[in-house]
Amino acid sequence: MSTFNDIPMPRALEHALEAELRRVIDTKTKPPGSLGRLEALALQMGLIQRTTKPRIERPAMIVFAGDHGIAKEGVSSYPQEVTAQMVANFLAGGAAINALSRSVGMTLEVVDAGVATPIPIDQGYERLSLGLGTRNFATESAMSRETALEAIARGAARVRHHASLGTNVIGFGEMGIANTSAAACLMSRLCGLPVDECVGRGTGLDDRGLAHKRDVLSKALALHAHEGDAIDTLATFGGFEIAMMTGAYLAAACEGMTILVDGFIATSALLVASKIAPEVLGYCVFAHASNETGHRRMLAHFDAAPLLQLDLRLGEGTGAALALPILRAAVAFVNEMASFESAGVSNKAD
Repeated sequence: MSTFNDIPMPRALEHALEAELRRVIDTKTKPPGSLGRLEALALQMGLIQRTTKPRIERPAMIVFAGDHGIAKEGVSSYPQEVTAQMVANFLAGGAAINALSRSVGMTLEVVDAGVATPIPIDQGYERLSLGLGTRNFATESAMSRETALEAIARGAARVRHHASLGTNVIGFGEMGIANTSAAACLMSRLCGLPVDECVGRGTGLDDRGLAHKRDVLSKALALHAHEGDAIDTLATFGGFEIAMMTGAYLAAACEGMTILVDGFIATSALLVASKIAPEVLGYCVFAHASNETGHRRMLAHFDAAPLLQLDLRLGEGTGAALALPILRAAVAFVNEMASFESAGVSNKAD
């Protein structure tokens, strides 16, 4: 992939089925609207799948891992080696996303998008690395435009692989020391917000560390003050894992999947994807509101109402996994509840 026009573009949802879906939902044995957000989810999933009987098939989580050159500026409380160590933890089955994916019945895949340190396990993951981490965007662009486009293509290809296996619900997680710095700069530039409103403590910076992080990112944004399209912004500030997630969102929408959107980093990739193709948002379910400072402002940018508010700030796709049972409940009621007619229950008086 080498041109902007090569990026897959999702279709806008067709609403021809909407009236029939609403009729099916409204004639279940309940007062109209009494199942609240579950009804909206059932409607959305029916529109995505183009059916009045939406289903969840082989739900999957893809965790993309990559390192960031900006880590050299001391913007994280953890050393860069932790990225590779955590990938090894994923592969050994010991991380939070492993436990949560197992608990909700999600297939988990780990992708090396560009980890800087050798991963101490040599199998069990997809090797799609574009390099040993990005460049330091405090001094130069994180990657070239061509590399960003290639990352988008590789992320899209992984989603198409899962689609070929029957997946129709998918979530994306990430791992990468200093990736909250990349996400904050993407958010500042793409949402037009002051960087101070986008920067949070990430892995747990103290007040001094947070002030340093803000200073580094403010200077980086000033250094790269030129305006460009979403791909240019991604290339300037993004990470390989964020770029692959961007392609993953676009491909998932093209494949007609329901997409569970995780926290701050994952939503920053959606910011980029939505600038490329706004139609992608119709396929997205915002799983939760992260405790990371910028995420709630990012959700407000999308006018999104997250399903859960659990004060999570781990990433890895954990919030997306936790939302899957709510989607299961939405498709269960629309498929399994009786209608007033089939149950012989009187509907409301005319």
